[in-house]
Amino acid sequence: MIELVMVGGGKMGEALLGGLLEAGWAPPERLAVVEKLPARADELRRLFPGVAVSETVVPAAAALLAVKPNDVPAACRALAELGAGAPTRVLSIAAGVTIAALEACFDASVAVVRAMPNTPALVGKGAAAIAAGHAAGPDDLAWAESILRAVGSVAVVGEYQLDAVTGLSGSGPAYVFLVAEALIEAGVLNGLARPVAQDLAIQTLLGAATLLAAGERSAADLRADVTSPGGTTAAGLQVLEQRAVRAAFLDAVTAATARSAELGRG
Repeated sequence: MIELVMVGGGKMGEALLGGLLEAGWAPPERLAVVEKLPARADELRRLFPGVAVSETVVPAAAALLAVKPNDVPAACRALAELGAGAPTRVLSIAAGVTIAALEACFDASVAVVRAMPNTPALVGKGAAAIAAGHAAGPDDLAWAESILRAVGSVAVVGEYQLDAVTGLSGSGPAYVFLVAEALIEAGVLNGLARPVAQDLAIQTLLGAATLLAAGERSAADLRADVTSPGGTTAAGLQVLEQRAVRAAFLDAVTAATARSAELGRG
């Protein structure tokens, strides 16, 4: 029997499928993908030999919903109509679709887990959070976590916190890309060739993130290490604080969180 059917073969679905296969989560013949676009379906078959790719849902022990929010109701109905072949576990990465809406589609015994991943999952460096539905126990959360850990890190939160997750890590890559753009432009403004400025900015962000990920020092401690009294970094940080950059990030995450909640209600 198919162990996991992935409904939706877009880029995020592709990233998750690739991560699962690379991690040895299941052999290809125990995985399936539902993709309605013929050209994309053919592409997935080339990328993942042995994985069943079909236009309609197939019986499976569990399902992963990787479709657009508007397509979730139809996907859920199709899964529920499989009868004895319907999944007993469902993991959804559809933004804004609540656990209540998902659970309404299935039998009360089906374990539903809602997740919010982000786009760095495409390169195996994602940050995701998961929240359990009413029938989902520790084993179901561990199952969902094992899927998302194939492409990054996972945190367990209450569903009410997923809007904040969206505002921070869901939208966060865009904030970092904006910082990268600004650093590159600043390098060019101050006389660097654009390719040089780009390489330096990207490596600076990568190096700083790697230091943070090492977990030995906090962000505040690492910033202090770089900031010599009266030095160049202190001069630059003074300008950023004067321009309220810290407050701007706080407001950005808060605005994105509020918008996520608004979309969920709508």
